[in-house]
Amino acid sequence: MKKGINIWSFPGGMSLADSIRLAKTAGFEGIEPALGATGELGLDCTERELLEIRKTAEDTGIELTSLASGLYWDYSLTSSDASIRAKARDIVKKQLESASVLGVDTILVVPGAVGVDFIPGSEVVPYDRAYDYALEALSGLAAEAEAQRVSIGIENVWNKFLLSPLEMRGFIDAIGSPYVGAYFDVGNVIYSGYPEHWIPILGHRIKKVHFKDYRRDAGGLHGFVDLLAGDVDYEAVVSALKGIGYDGYVIAEMIPGYRQQPQQIVHNTSGAMDAILGRNK
Repeated sequence: MKKGINIWSFPGGMSLADSIRLAKTAGFEGIEPALGATGELGLDCTERELLEIRKTAEDTGIELTSLASGLYWDYSLTSSDASIRAKARDIVKKQLESASVLGVDTILVVPGAVGVDFIPGSEVVPYDRAYDYALEALSGLAAEAEAQRVSIGIENVWNKFLLSPLEMRGFIDAIGSPYVGAYFDVGNVIYSGYPEHWIPILGHRIKKVHFKDYRRDAGGLHGFVDLLAGDVDYEAVVSALKGIGYDGYVIAEMIPGYRQQPQQIVHNTSGAMDAILGRNK
């Protein structure tokens, strides 16, 4: 398995180029950028600008692992508003096109939500309706993913939706495309289950993996902590990933909350991942 880190782990205001260089210096083999509404890697990014980002990574000697996006919290594939669902589908298409130019093989997509506790005033959608909306949207987008030769990775998040590995597996199989699978987030499972149970059930459907840690007794968003400081049984997680033959990127997604030396979390995370992956032996 290869060691990557998500762009959200870096201090706010740091440029993408500087983040790429810091990731390399800290010992990461890859970095996961994210598509935003605007900015260096925004919805209006041109092919030339995307190729410049790709070249920066290549010149630095680090891979672009995948392409994330936080836009689906604002534009949900399961919204009751048809215009919002359409906007969400357009974002997926732009993300797929951008990923193809960047040379990455997977995008991270939040499949929608039944409800989101950590976003005040967020819409609550009946579960069965959310399921139908998400299934319709992602089934339709599978052809676009295949055309771009980029996989859609559906992330398990705190969205009150696709709550078990059995349901996630069934949802992916209902779409029936090799270009739609799971973007499995280890830390997001801990509040309600065990990631080492999800991994063998999802099996070959796992396209990419996020590493983060969570402390159950803290509760809420405050429960997310540095790697190896929470309740994730990383020995069991790594064993389960090896058991399904996963040898792709495991990508740290951290919260850069250090008041002093905010870049230090990148270095600390790199060391923790070496320990998790047995590279310190």
